[in-house]
This record gives sequence, C-alpha cells and structure tokens, in this order.
Amino acid sequence: MAQRELTKLVSHLKSSSSTLSYDDTTGLLSRAKLLLLQLKALTPATTTDPALLSLARDVYEQGALASIRAKNPDAFTRYVSQLRPFYELTGPAGQKINIAGGERNKVTGLYLLLLLTQGLYGEFHSELEALATREGGDSGMAEVEGDRYLGYPIRLERWLMEGSYDRVWKAMKKGEVPCEEFGVFSEILTSQIRSEIASSSERAYPSLPLSSTKSLLFLDSEGAVVEFARSRGWTIKDGQIYFPSAQETGEEEAEKPMSQMVIENTLGYARQLETIV
Repeated sequence: MAQRELTKLVSHLKSSSSTLSYDDTTGLLSRAKLLLLQLKALTPATTTDPALLSLARDVYEQGALASIRAKNPDAFTRYVSQLRPFYELTGPAGQKINIAGGERNKVTGLYLLLLLTQGLYGEFHSELEALATREGGDSGMAEVEGDRYLGYPIRLERWLMEGSYDRVWKAMKKGEVPCEEFGVFSEILTSQIRSEIASSSERAYPSLPLSSTKSLLFLDSEGAVVEFARSRGWTIKDGQIYFPSAQETGEEEAEKPMSQMVIENTLGYARQLETIV
C-alpha cells in the first residue's frame, strides 16, 4: 500500500514539476519521505528492492530540481548529499549497482554549475576527477564532455578561465541552456562576468566611451551603466568613463595586453549582437 502511494506521488511530482509551487512540492516531498521511512528506504541498501531504490532516488532528485527552480542552493546541496549513496551503491563484492533511470547527469551538471557560480573551483575540479574515474579515466572524459548536462558547466568553466566571455554570454542565452533549471544560474554568472570584464577594463584602459561600456557590459541602458560605474567608483565626464589608474589599483603593466584582448573580443561580440538585433 505504502509503495503504491509512493509511486503515485513520484509520478505526480514528475508530471507537475513546472506547475506546482515550491510549497506544494515541499509538502509532497515530505509525504514521500515519510513513506520511504515506513518502507525503510530513506537510505539505500543492497537488500532493498530495486524498484523501491529507484523510487527513493526519484524522490531526492525531484527535491533537488525543485530546490534549484526555487533558487534554494542550500536545499539543493542537501539533496545532492542524500543522492550520492544511491549513485555510488556497491554490492558485497564491491561491484557497482546501477539503479535504472534517473536524472544523475542532470543533477551532477547542476551541482557543477553551482560550484562554478560560487567560485569553488577546487571542488569543481574534484567533481570532474570523480566523473572521469567513474567513466574510466581520461578516455571517459570525452564522453563526459559530450553529455548534454555535464558538458555545459565544463565548457563554461573553461571559457571563464580563458577570458572568453563572449562564448559564455552566447551559451547562457535561453535557447542554449540544456534545460530550465540550468537557466537559473544565468543571472548569477552574468553578474560575475560583468565584474570580471570591469576589472579587465580597469587594467587595460584609462577610460572608455560610455556607449562602448554599455555594449561591453551587456547592459540595457546608459542609465544602468552609470549606476554600475558608481558602484565601481568610476568617474563619468562628457560621455566618457574614467577608470582608476593602474597604480591606484595595484595592477602591473604586463597584465594590460591580455586584458585588452579580453575587452576587444567581448566588444566585438556585443557589436555583432547589436547588428543582428
């Protein structure tokens, strides 16, 4: 009886994920966890019926995805921790037990993206190493990077490290993200990239035209540029934005060529967008 009710709950959570409010979803998840407790399946065991293991994993995955849609990273991280034992379940002889179905790659990809937006690069690369090991070492990384969900944060991280912000902007467009949940992080990454571009601008140039800075930072209006400039301590005069000098910011002259290249690439992409629009 409890397992039948749990099956119906999981089915409802999956089919109504886009219409249920977070409060309603949380209520259904709480009921599902009580049923798992009754069925002694809150945590996985090799003796548990595989069908029940699958249902339990589905409950935690739906909780993780709902937490991301609600922009609740702490709840999402807790669900990821609860999912790990299901994903890494091994038998008595150490052989891996694979539970059919599920959203493992989607959840893992979202977790990688969360680490990236939080600037936790060490943890990000530790997760990548674990993925590579799971897939059989270096040869398995090609398969990981080719995955729709796992490859997305890997590419973003690489482009961010290269300063290829134009590629990141393009990848964050609505039609480019793997699914709805990944789009939640676009606003966070946008803010981070603006900060990085602003820092590169300060290192590369003493000033830039206000109109160019609007395109460079992908802001909607010059008023938004003025507001952003004030938050950075920039000076605006006669349609020109003046940055603090390299001496004031403590930057070295040797950093300017790279910063200039980043700015020129990003400006070029912004102008292409304006032409298309």
